[in-house]
Amino acid sequence: MAELPVDQKLLEFIIKNIVSKPEAVQVDRKVDEMGVLLSLKVDPDDMAQIIGRQGSMAKALRTILKVAGAKNKARVNLKIEEPAGSSRVSREAEKMAEDIGNDLKI
Repeated sequence: MAELPVDQKLLEFIIKNIVSKPEAVQVDRKVDEMGVLLSLKVDPDDMAQIIGRQGSMAKALRTILKVAGAKNKARVNLKIEEPAGSSRVSREAEKMAEDIGNDLKI
């Protein structure tokens, strides 16, 4: 099996040491003209730990990956995949529900 790129190994190491279910951690890596995109999937129960309060953990992870990428002259971005069965409501759905509610008011 080929050696994982440094940015992917770094992200996996950090995440697996934070979450309660490290066996569920998956990191996919794609490279295109925009740079490197790391897509992170974790167990739904671990999402709160990965995002952090007001997104602070996600922001810190992105900063670490940007530094690692800069060292290797690459632009590295992180996408945190929402797990299936998540109860989080999208902003679009919230807006639609609000609009419907406003329309029903007399």
